[in-house]
Amino acid sequence: MLRDVLRSRKFHILLAMAVFYVAWQLWLTIAAPSKITGLAGESEKVNVLVTLAFAPERFHFQRFQAYGRVSGTEQNALEVRGVKRADLTAVARPYWVKRVEPLQP
Repeated sequence: MLRDVLRSRKFHILLAMAVFYVAWQLWLTIAAPSKITGLAGESEKVNVLVTLAFAPERFHFQRFQAYGRVSGTEQNALEVRGVKRADLTAVARPYWVKRVEPLQP
């Protein structure tokens, strides 16, 4: 019975989907640090400009409020203040985030 399951087309499709999902999550994790630029310093919290691939919508505001205060937008970017350095990779992880850089005063 197990042999029949392992040879079935449904199992192969399910396995391919699982491999694709794991590869996607791994790629998001590996790509996140390369999206963070120019954040030198030792402060615990930083103010960042998160550039998206498109104009931000309500969902994006709510998503980034988990990491800090969203204080405004600039075209395709959100200003997020008070982000912990430990959370920067989580901020950069979504595929629709293109860049995370320091917010200019």
